[in-house]
Amino acid sequence: MSGEALHRLVLKLGINGRDLAVFLLSLLLAFSIWISHNLSLQYSSVVSVPVIATSNIEGHQAESSNTSPVVARVRTTGYRLLRKNRMSRRGQLRVYFSPDDLHHDTEDIYYITSNELSGYFSEIFGDNFQLESFVSSSVQFRFPEENHKTVPVQAVSVVSFKPQYMSPAPMKIVPDSVIVYGEPLHLQNIDRVVTETITLQNLSSGAHGMARIEVPRGGVRLSDTEVSYALDVTRYVEIRREVKVGTRNVPAGRDLTVFPSVADVVFRCVFPLASDPTENISFYVDYNDFASSINGRCVPRDSGLPSSVIDYTVDPQVLECVENLTR
Repeated sequence: MSGEALHRLVLKLGINGRDLAVFLLSLLLAFSIWISHNLSLQYSSVVSVPVIATSNIEGHQAESSNTSPVVARVRTTGYRLLRKNRMSRRGQLRVYFSPDDLHHDTEDIYYITSNELSGYFSEIFGDNFQLESFVSSSVQFRFPEENHKTVPVQAVSVVSFKPQYMSPAPMKIVPDSVIVYGEPLHLQNIDRVVTETITLQNLSSGAHGMARIEVPRGGVRLSDTEVSYALDVTRYVEIRREVKVGTRNVPAGRDLTVFPSVADVVFRCVFPLASDPTENISFYVDYNDFASSINGRCVPRDSGLPSSVIDYTVDPQVLECVENLTR
């Protein structure tokens, strides 16, 4: 209705200015209620969201060089449809996809199927949307190759224990290696990466947690930014023994004499002890170690060490060896 027609209608009905204002306000209120009611209803509609994929594919950049639309028929309220369409027009949405869900196609092209994409539906469209179906059976992304190398992760730790406690094995970290990405000039100088200092004090039981990996300088990036660590701790008891040191692998016609022939050994054994774990342990000098030594000084080896023995120390740590001909 035009303004002139509305004016004629007002004159015809004999509506004054005050009543006209009330009439228009009522009309506007009714329209608002109608719009609000309709937008609150559930609708089924096709929505397209432009997505930039991020992932951790070995040997490839972390972010896709292209933007792919994820198109789906969804059900939600009219309000949320309008809001989602406005957000989609403003820019791309970055979504992390697990490398296990991305399948290699050709060269740098990877795709994710609609079945796997359903696991990311809430992240892409929102928790208040219900998926009816994806329009396409798969969505493709391009992840360009990137210079890289694999290096070990070294845990940096400061650990102390309560008396009579120790760790039976070195600290375990997962992952124990990472992929470093960057320019070849920077990669050639990186042979390992280290964790931040893991400080564990006065331990009497096992410890575990997460530790950040220190990123080397040079603008490189890592496939993982942190590691999980675990350290087993057990109580021990010390057993002191005086042991004879023998020899092994001595060729025929030769004799190897060890000085001293007796050493003091302190064994650290898992507590409690079911039996004496040192009964079947022997110590010896291997002739091959003597032959390859410069001055005839050798470190004794052990044989028959049971798993209940966590560690031991030998005094003296190095033995003097002399070779003699027997014929």
